Amino acid sequence: MSVDAAPVDVTIVGGSYAGLSAALQLARARRSVVVVDSGARRNRFADTSHGFLSRDGEAPAVIAAHGREQLMAYPNVRFVEGMADTVSRGGANLIVSIQGEKIAARRLILATGVIDELPSLPGLQKRWGRAVFHCPYCHGYELGQGRIGVLATGENSFHQAMMLPDWGPTTLFANDVFEPDAAQAAMLEARGVEIERQKVVALDGPKATLVLEGGRTVSLEGLFVASRTRMASGLPAALGCAFEEGPLGPFIRTNEAKETSVEGVYACGDAARSAGSVSHAVGDGVTAAVAAHKSLIFDVH
Repeated sequence: MSVDAAPVDVTIVGGSYAGLSAALQLARARRSVVVVDSGARRNRFADTSHGFLSRDGEAPAVIAAHGREQLMAYPNVRFVEGMADTVSRGGANLIVSIQGEKIAARRLILATGVIDELPSLPGLQKRWGRAVFHCPYCHGYELGQGRIGVLATGENSFHQAMMLPDWGPTTLFANDVFEPDAAQAAMLEARGVEIERQKVVALDGPKATLVLEGGRTVSLEGLFVASRTRMASGLPAALGCAFEEGPLGPFIRTNEAKETSVEGVYACGDAARSAGSVSHAVGDGVTAAVAAHKSLIFDVH
């Protein structure tokens, strides 16, 4: 489709859970939809996904593929594989460029996601999503109440350490990054959290064995890290979307209808909330799609 063709109703940039959910609502409203998808889901490193009703324990790729298969039964939906490069205004339309192809749409939904920035620690990245996690609701139960660690990355690690004893005996590895004050130390003690102040120098073993400075090792069932996040796409900033600074990183500011500060542009999923999950992403997609659909009916400019 070229920019000279009649505009579609909505272009959705991002074909993961939020984007697919948004597309489904619009497809069922018999609106024309284009979904642009690069295929790089945030949770692609995990073997299984948990906490999403009716799909608990399935592989993330299976959930996404099943959603896409159902969506493609609607003839008014088109998928474009690739990364959206730029977006611009063309009169009343928003024009998205994908590797040379230009698609004009009356509304735009950003479901572009975020990228996790992990501490630079040997052995950590390759265990991400398998023995190293950020969300206990997503992965805590499967650790079988075994020994759990929290690798401190800052103040947010206190919150993690307070939460995790519900999933297993917990040790907070301060790692020269975070030192709890007296009140925090008392709260951690009340929750049974141990504090290890020896610096962590590497991860080893089949799960999450922490190698400490001096050579001592601590074997864990799982390690939790409060990763920093950044936008996976430059489109929100290029459009001039306003951002908020969350505890883990910036996210796109939206109102209760998931509309951004830019007219005609909506955002959903991890890119538009301070913290997320598959369930949150799916719900956000519904909200954004319904709002975009209503705007096509009632907002006449």
